[in-house]
Amino acid sequence: MRFVIIGAGRVGLRTARVLREEGHEVVLVENDANKVKRARTDDFEVIEGDGSRESVLEQADLDTADALGGLTGDLNVNFAACMVGKHHGCRTILRIDNDYREDIYRKFASDVDEVVYPERLGAIGAKNALLGGNIRAIADIAQNLQVVELTITEESPMRGYSISELELPANSRILAFGKHDERIGIPLPDDSLEVGDRVAVLADFGVLDDVRKILVGDGSRAAAGAGGV
Repeated sequence: MRFVIIGAGRVGLRTARVLREEGHEVVLVENDANKVKRARTDDFEVIEGDGSRESVLEQADLDTADALGGLTGDLNVNFAACMVGKHHGCRTILRIDNDYREDIYRKFASDVDEVVYPERLGAIGAKNALLGGNIRAIADIAQNLQVVELTITEESPMRGYSISELELPANSRILAFGKHDERIGIPLPDDSLEVGDRVAVLADFGVLDDVRKILVGDGSRAAAGAGGV
């Protein structure tokens, strides 16, 4: 596949490297001469110019691109680039650094295919490293919702029970289930909860601690997402 990334800074260049490692073609658009030089030293094709200008983006041959990512630190540049990409039929990804400001999200989310928060994703990874143990945050869905993966322990009140017998608090739902030695998948009513099994749950931040106590036990480490990141 072919991708156009606006911004050769920390987020844009790392994303480009990952895509290239997977065999995809990547073109970068960058206005900063030093960043352009660094990306070219890394053997990337770089178009030097303002990524918010259609005349610059057209040099990236958007009609042959599968997707465009506005990944600079400037929301206005990212949004303008996405609108140009959308006009050319590209899938559009918009970077927002204003951590879950609802007014920003609502203003732009409906106009692009996906909104990403790099700092938020990095914070989730750091939080998992700090938490360790039997709780792992997978994704933040909205300001008050998170997907977490919990591992059944010896202390779990639900150990030995089936999925159909599991009662979670309101504002929480089971999304997936996996035995300790198998891939995680669709939960079935008769699946039994044994030590080492994993349960993916979508829950409101306000009930995450209750979900943890039910599935992991009261002696587990601090609840994932308590108070947000």
